Amino acid sequence: MLTVFSTKHRLHHGCELKDGAISPSFENPQRAETVLARVCSTGLGEVIGEREFDRGCYVAAHSERYVSFLESAWAQWAATGKTHDALPLVWPVRDLAIDQEPGHIDGKLGFYAMDAGAPITAHTWEAVRGSANVALTAMDAISDRGHPAFALCRPPGHHAAREYMGGYCYLNNAAIAAEHGLRRGAKRVAVLDVDFHHGNGTQNIFYDRDEVFFASLHGDPHVSYPYFSGYANEQGTGKGMGYTANYPLPAGTSWGPYRDALQDALDRIEAFRPDCLVVSLGVDTFEADPISHFRLTSEDFLRLGERIASVELPTLFVMEGGYMVDEIGINAVNTLQGFEQRGRH
Repeated sequence: MLTVFSTKHRLHHGCELKDGAISPSFENPQRAETVLARVCSTGLGEVIGEREFDRGCYVAAHSERYVSFLESAWAQWAATGKTHDALPLVWPVRDLAIDQEPGHIDGKLGFYAMDAGAPITAHTWEAVRGSANVALTAMDAISDRGHPAFALCRPPGHHAAREYMGGYCYLNNAAIAAEHGLRRGAKRVAVLDVDFHHGNGTQNIFYDRDEVFFASLHGDPHVSYPYFSGYANEQGTGKGMGYTANYPLPAGTSWGPYRDALQDALDRIEAFRPDCLVVSLGVDTFEADPISHFRLTSEDFLRLGERIASVELPTLFVMEGGYMVDEIGINAVNTLQGFEQRGRH
């Protein structure tokens, strides 16, 4: 399996507001380096760097003003004399003005953020753009060769919506890749999100559309981040009604019930008859993950890959979450190896 990787991810690591305290983000450079080391040590396949893409590829999934904000946020922050990480001060909730972009950077940071878990640093935009280009390069490989590929993206992307960042995510790599697949001739694309946390950003981007089917297995938002999306009754709107499927699962979910939900999602994907499949691959469903509460084992990720391979579609895996750094490489590559093993039979 081809892996696409960018060294630009090393330029980004900031702080986050979590549990009432500012601390270094759980989402750190070692995550991607550990996965890359495992890809290489197992001989998974060729590793290549990302290509450059026009910013129009990002705007295909996001808005022009949001992409412009990401490009210029650090310069605006630094212009106020600040040198530390930029985090939001205030959010436009309930009856506040939710459509008018503020002129000051403090207002913009809250306007374009869902939480204080996506810091802007001096080199965040370069890393974020590199991560999106990884996904785009990998989608080109899928389209050109018809073979599976792994976009080893960092920062991750599935919490980034059309006009907001959050949850360590800035540009939605999976959604950008799906849009690119459509531009390259696919009539329908399916996105399967197996990260522990609901892919609220991906859902937001495709919620009213019928050429992308989105399915997400995740912790019940009643008790799990991001709390405000991912309920089973969220099924799409307008012509997108019925093209979103959410599977909120309780704390302590192990492979058995997870497998059953996964199979239902895969059955719906097959019925949709997509031209390709994008998998948001988060491995924070692991039993020892520090910020999640499912109970999948490392062996279960082999089974996960086998199940995904059963739909027999050109498949792009896009790296999302997973915060038990010691095992993230094992669990991510186990998924990819399980996929390849099933594909050979």
